[in-house]
Amino acid sequence: MDNRFGKAYRLLKTEDFSSVFALRKQRSRSFLQVLQSADNALGHARLGLVVSKKAAKRANRRNFMKRVIRDWFRQHKHRLPPHDYVVRVRMAFDQETVAQARQQLAELMLPR
Repeated sequence: MDNRFGKAYRLLKTEDFSSVFALRKQRSRSFLQVLQSADNALGHARLGLVVSKKAAKRANRRNFMKRVIRDWFRQHKHRLPPHDYVVRVRMAFDQETVAQARQQLAELMLPR
């Protein structure tokens, strides 16, 4: 099984992000908001991240949150339907609350 997070699994272009934002299919929890597109015709899920300075002023905290989300996606991408996802951090999480954030991510992204 391939557990890498290569370019094929990332949303890189502005129009990719815009198409997900335009659809407005979203779900939220206290830490995270997940926006989802319809089927992307690529056969696999792709991920885009939004972590604003409003959520965390320091770059190292924003990078930590992005790293946690990317790692979760990398481990679960084979279970996700072939959609484009944008994960937006609503409230900063740290080492103490990272388990809660991972749980919320699973609730928001994994098919029921």
